Amino acid sequence: MNVPNRLTILRVIMIPLFVIAMLWQSFPCSDYIAAALFIAACITDFFDGYLARKYNQVTTIGKFMDPLADKLLVCAALICFLADPGTRMPVWVVIIIISREFIISGFRLAAAEKGVTIAASYWGKVKTVVQMAMSILLIFDFTHPIFRIIEDIFIYSALILTVISLVDYIYKNRDIMKDMK
Repeated sequence: MNVPNRLTILRVIMIPLFVIAMLWQSFPCSDYIAAALFIAACITDFFDGYLARKYNQVTTIGKFMDPLADKLLVCAALICFLADPGTRMPVWVVIIIISREFIISGFRLAAAEKGVTIAASYWGKVKTVVQMAMSILLIFDFTHPIFRIIEDIFIYSALILTVISLVDYIYKNRDIMKDMK
């Protein structure tokens, strides 16, 4: 197993640790620990892709696992936000974002049955970066009004990019769904 794939696996391993830190609020500095784990996971996301491309170590498992690890990380964060009674994250936004991830995952499985591996698109990558930045802001839960405005901008930008990336993904790969009955 190459280094980029190991970084992806490390990201997946960090997710339950992040969730524990998010949900165990009685633990001292749990928000900072959660933020550190989330940021570390985001950094592994950058480096696994960078190293895979730079050293020509792009693998089929990496094309599948990297976006899946991203989805798991962001969805775990979104669900944790909803567990907080003072959350700024609207439930309906979480439902749309998670629904998109299920749709795309199903689409990828259908493509895999045809022997096609679909890598993440430009819009999907931008969506993931915005969702990760949004999550970091929400983990820190800044109370200053300017941060509340910035959080809202990121929440609704993530929502818009989620929808755009879904439409783009399905449109570009519509031929895969042909002959599926």
